[in-house]
Amino acid sequence: MEIEAELSDDGLGIQFYTNLRLIDGEPENYESVAEMEEGSPVAQTLAVIDGIAQLRLDKHEITITRTPDAVWHAIEADVIAALKDFFI
Repeated sequence: MEIEAELSDDGLGIQFYTNLRLIDGEPENYESVAEMEEGSPVAQTLAVIDGIAQLRLDKHEITITRTPDAVWHAIEADVIAALKDFFI
């Protein structure tokens, strides 16, 4: 399992790249935690992580926009842990 994270140039987003197949089909966009809670299994798994404002899932990529008060290193650690729990 490989997961790499990269902050956006503007510091408002973080993108995760993985060798895991996150979804099948078209990219999924979630504008709120409520939408994530009703979304795909991976979106539901990530919905419990504090600090995520928006989520985009593609086949092997996750893009997250954080809430203004969220800390990136905490989100990064929680996302990686959640993905490991989900897929292992």
